Amino acid sequence: MAASLSTPINPDLLVWAREVAGYSVEAADPSDHAAHLLRRTALAEGVHALADKPVLHGDNGATLKATTVLAMLHWLRLKPSYSRPRVSNDNAHAEALFRTAKYRPEFPARGVHALEDARLWATDFVHWYNADHRHSGIR
Repeated sequence: MAASLSTPINPDLLVWAREVAGYSVEAADPSDHAAHLLRRTALAEGVHALADKPVLHGDNGATLKATTVLAMLHWLRLKPSYSRPRVSNDNAHAEALFRTAKYRPEFPARGVHALEDARLWATDFVHWYNADHRHSGIR
């Protein structure tokens, strides 16, 4: 039987155009991880060269409202957008992505043994999602 980690695993996903553009799996949720992921992904995706910058939509959690993340958004010239208060399903695409992950046969429903196991699962899932998954809305 698989043992669960005692600390929560916080996936941070950056999604553009129905693709997971950046992700990380961490045992904690400090804002410096989110700021680093945001910077790394935005630079890799060439966001700095876009005339129309994307908007980063997130929940109302402390991480995305932290000074570190807000400073990185400002540096990247991205605008933040937040979910409406007390509305858990405000971002339909993110909700669909999490539902897709949860119903994959490989999803570790009983938890993982170690943080590295979660990272390995996330790497495999993101590759499948970006390369092989057929989105129902795309014909």
